[in-house]
This record gives sequence, structure tokens and C-alpha cells, in this order.
Amino acid sequence: QVQLVESGGGLVQAGGSLRLSCAASGRTFSDYAMGWFRQAPGKEREFVARITRVAWSGASTYYADSVKGRFTISRDNAKNTVYLQMNSLKPEDTAVYYCAAGSTRGYNVLVVTSTEYDYWGQGTQVTVSS
Repeated sequence: QVQLVESGGGLVQAGGSLRLSCAASGRTFSDYAMGWFRQAPGKEREFVARITRVAWSGASTYYADSVKGRFTISRDNAKNTVYLQMNSLKPEDTAVYYCAAGSTRGYNVLVVTSTEYDYWGQGTQVTVSS
């Protein structure tokens, strides 16, 4: 079992920044690829970003087109934490953000469906005002 706890959400004006954190406990954090998803009211949960397990060349990242160039995912295996730095926020970024851990294809970046992740946090609300 892996327990995930997100933090760092809040209310921010358009153009502002937030950094989300997701602290993991339980099984070995480094064994998992990590992802961020979000769900806006009345919409389906959607993929935001992914970071793979750390290989000899480092970890690879992948982003949804809607956040590419504005969001950055990173991980600190020593702290069992994954981060999502969100810059240039837009009102359409408003959602509940969830982090997820997945053991499937851990070194592959193209794992963007929620069903391929094994463990989920409870979510943190991000609200961007115009």
C-alpha cells in the first residue's frame, strides 16, 4: 500500500503560481512512477503530468498539451515527495488536483490513463480567479 497526501492548493489570481506537493508513505516511493490528474466540476478526471521512475539517465516527464510550458513535475525520492509547479495559471486550471502512483510501465512516460495508476491521494483544490 502507498498512502498519498497532497497539499499546496488554494486560491490564486490568473497569472499567478502555486506549487503542489504530494507526500508518499508506505512502500518504496522510488519504485513508482507518479502522476498528477485534475477534475473540474462536471468534467471527467484528466491527465496533467507524469514523471517516471528514476533510471540511470534520470527521470522522464510528460505533460498534457494544456499545461505544457506552464507546469513542471518533479520528484525527490529522498523526501518521498512529488511536486507540481504551476505557473501562469488560468481560470480553466481550476480543479481538484490528485496525485497518483503507478507501478505499471514505470519507466514509460506515455501512461496517461487513470486506470493505470494504483494509488491516489484525496485531492487538493486549486481555484484560479480571473
